[in-house]
Amino acid sequence: MRDWQSVYRDQFEYRAEIVKAVLDDHDMNPVLLNKKDSAYQLGHFEILVAPDHVIKAIKLINDEIQFE
Repeated sequence: MRDWQSVYRDQFEYRAEIVKAVLDDHDMNPVLLNKKDSAYQLGHFEILVAPDHVIKAIKLINDEIQFE
């Protein structure tokens, strides 16, 4: 997992979970990292994927997931 790359960041956990679920449905085995400070709740949630899935993951996120 050392070379895995970030493909999505958001301050809301539920959005990151949705993105993770979509990528997981496409067999990319994403990882959700919580980079929020527990005391002040500053930071974000981040989705990581293996290097060979980065382009496909970014395309799926841009084409299939909209939160507005």
